[in-house]
Amino acid sequence: MTGTVRFAHRRLVLGGRRAHVVVRVRSLIVAVVACAITAVLLVLALALGDFPLAPSDVVGALIGTTDGLPRTVVLEWRLPRAAAAIVFGAALAVAGALFQTITRNPLASPDIIGLANGSFTGMLIALIVLGGSWPLLVTGSLLGGLVAALVIVLLSAHDGLQGFRFIVIGIGVSAMLAAFNTWLLLRAELETALFAAAWGAGSLNSVSATTAWPAIALLVVILALLPLVTRPLQQLGLGDDVARSTGVLVRRSRIGVLVIAVALVSVVTSIAGPIAFVSLAAPQITRRLTGTADIPLVPTLFVGGALLLAADIIAQHVIPLTVPVGVVTVVCGGAYLVWLLAREIRRAP
Repeated sequence: MTGTVRFAHRRLVLGGRRAHVVVRVRSLIVAVVACAITAVLLVLALALGDFPLAPSDVVGALIGTTDGLPRTVVLEWRLPRAAAAIVFGAALAVAGALFQTITRNPLASPDIIGLANGSFTGMLIALIVLGGSWPLLVTGSLLGGLVAALVIVLLSAHDGLQGFRFIVIGIGVSAMLAAFNTWLLLRAELETALFAAAWGAGSLNSVSATTAWPAIALLVVILALLPLVTRPLQQLGLGDDVARSTGVLVRRSRIGVLVIAVALVSVVTSIAGPIAFVSLAAPQITRRLTGTADIPLVPTLFVGGALLLAADIIAQHVIPLTVPVGVVTVVCGGAYLVWLLAREIRRAP
């Protein structure tokens, strides 16, 4: 492998003449910095708790030089939750980037337009009506998200997936699903309703090794499909006409992107409930950090993981009363959404 830096275009070319990859230098720096911040936050998340550990003990447990109780605390008690926060944040961020790219709208986030509520509806039906195991909850969550996406696409078909009509219809569908979810909870038995209500706040409190590792493995498999849609996604971000002129099958590519995005949101929702605003904020933060017109997926992935892990640390250790991580993301993301809406309204003709 050879490396060449083209400072004029700020791009790094990796590989030989026949096969090479072009990487934006600024995007690479953002990804590396986000990855380093995530590593520091991971050590912090594994060290803090009722049984505090020194960073050296945490690192020793991770690399296998520390045994005994510290190793048990790190690997069996805290690592599944911290790893889930990183991978779940990455999945939500990538899902948001996919939606915002194909709609060309920064407000088109899965939690804003109702897909997270749709996944939660499917999960509630699987839990309350069918009394489900984890595979059934994932299936119900996936079907709920897909049905919500299909309804929104059909209702906004007149204007396509771009413009405020798509966003407004999505917000309306989200409100209807939220009301339906409340009705389902009121109809459920008290114990099930309390469990589902805590889940609906978006929490990592119930994450364990039993649920975290299979979900992480499934999300990694879904994320591995991204190279299949990367090129069509870049063309779709320039508009349907440009995409068609470059040979992209617009409808088929858009369906593939939507299925991947909904699958990412659904798997996270089936374990942690609907965690708001990570998929909205992470892509736009990444785009501003990288200074690009489009949303680069790899840096977005690392930024999303760092954001959710930081929010979970705040939820567990900074606030006096432990709260679900979804509460922290709502408080932080709400201010960002207000700013984003005001900015979009000013730009609207």
